Amino acid sequence: MARKKTDPSQESTFEARLARLDAIVERLEAADVGLDESLKLYGEGAELIKACRRTLDEAEKRIAKLTEDASGGLATEPFEPHEGE
Repeated sequence: MARKKTDPSQESTFEARLARLDAIVERLEAADVGLDESLKLYGEGAELIKACRRTLDEAEKRIAKLTEDASGGLATEPFEPHEGE
């Protein structure tokens, strides 16, 4: 029975998507892949990159930085990455 194609960006976890992306890069760097398969792999990789970026953007929004307020207590403030990170 033929395997059903799935959307690569729907891999179960960020780590699974990243591992698949690594496998695609290795396959493309092997230079023994035909043009048609290279294009398919490239498209799959592009979708995986988009999904990984969405996951990272969502995680960044959920991160809060703990800071000490004027009275010595702890407060949270949104995480804002520095330029160039």
